[in-house]
Amino acid sequence: MQVIRRLFALWLLVCAGQVFAQARALPDFTHLVDEQGAAVVNISTTQASRRAALPGVPGIEDDELREFLRRFLPRNPDNAPRAESRSLGSGFVISPDGYILTNAHVVADAEQIDVRLTDKREFKARVIGLDRRSDVALIKIEASGLPVVRFGSPSALKVGEWVVAIGSPFGFENTVTAGIVSAKGRVLPEENLVPFIQTDVAINPGNSGGPLFNMNGEVVGINSQIYSRTGGFMGLSFAIPIDMALDIQKQLRETGRVARGRIGVVIQEVTKALADSFGLDRPRGALVSSVEKGGAADLAGVQPADIITGFAGRAVRSSSDLPRLVAATRPGTRAQLEVWRNGAARTLTLTVGELREQRVAARGDAPRGQKSARPEANRLGIAVSELSAEQKKALHLEHGLVVTDVRRDARADLRAGDVLLRLVRRGRQTELTSAAQLERLLAGLERDAVITLYVRRGESTTFVTVAGFAGEG
Repeated sequence: MQVIRRLFALWLLVCAGQVFAQARALPDFTHLVDEQGAAVVNISTTQASRRAALPGVPGIEDDELREFLRRFLPRNPDNAPRAESRSLGSGFVISPDGYILTNAHVVADAEQIDVRLTDKREFKARVIGLDRRSDVALIKIEASGLPVVRFGSPSALKVGEWVVAIGSPFGFENTVTAGIVSAKGRVLPEENLVPFIQTDVAINPGNSGGPLFNMNGEVVGINSQIYSRTGGFMGLSFAIPIDMALDIQKQLRETGRVARGRIGVVIQEVTKALADSFGLDRPRGALVSSVEKGGAADLAGVQPADIITGFAGRAVRSSSDLPRLVAATRPGTRAQLEVWRNGAARTLTLTVGELREQRVAARGDAPRGQKSARPEANRLGIAVSELSAEQKKALHLEHGLVVTDVRRDARADLRAGDVLLRLVRRGRQTELTSAAQLERLLAGLERDAVITLYVRRGESTTFVTVAGFAGEG
């Protein structure tokens, strides 16, 4: 019994030692907050706006919560009374003479911007410039000798390391929250120019524009967005890398606007099936589905079906990499483009153009004049016919096969009205000129063959991969 008691006591000591060791391993954020907290500011904005009362929600000010509710409740701006609209956010001082970084959505359209420091001093601020595409804004208060933050390198961040946010969620000034880096280079829908830092740091309305610190007390990002189904924190927060934000603020301070590169291509992701079709070793790069006539890429010789694998000496691992790399390049810069074409790598040189506005490919009507009879489907599960002279003229095409019917067992994601331009198989491209030609090409394919079709759909073009075929191979 005595031996058992000793073993039990020894086990308790070991457990206590492990708990103590783990407790000592937990980070201490107090020095970081003491040293850097004074450079974080609270931002409140006021604007006059027409607004309708929110039914069933009396007494709510027009802050970020009201903005959230307004997206889902009907309103009538023409008959709404004018009222003061208020919103809250955060920011941080980057120079002793009063320059402050924050989010563009915090100060956009504001008629008055009030900045409060941790020592309770308050200042009126003016907007030096803002960039809605990146959600970065630079504002200025008339002050001197202000505490400033230090900057770190987002590229040195490691997934899993501790990070800290300081801000004003729901107006609670100088709130400190902590978490870890969940991912880097995250691309969000409609936000393909910013490689966000994803964290699980608690971020809520009012934190927008505040700093994200590493454990060295250096700012590595600007807290900008959260993913939420409720409007509150759910463990997914996103920050703009500080090196990108500093480049933007420099341009805003110098010129009042941000110049971004553009090369004039429409791209799509390279899947495993597409990589196999084009003879690429693995899924990587950005597949060019169309090239803007007269654009930088067109002048450099880029063609549809090229796979861009590198830009300006940097690898393009996925299609989301290319817009960011190009946008970060100054217009007028000469850059090398690595492309994969017809089963071989080649290098092109282009002069980067300027991105002036977002362009969305228009979706036109499908070609008309098709026969109502239902022709026999081919191995793809579709029926096609050659373009008429009128259709070629209207679509500005020299060749192509229009899809006239898509059966329920179709093997491809095709639609009636699509125009098939090329078939790609093991890196080899074949222009499609007749239904009989397509039949011959399909007849020679094995059951497990993988092909890719270059398709004109409306005013845009895309690549559609087909894997596996009906009938005998």
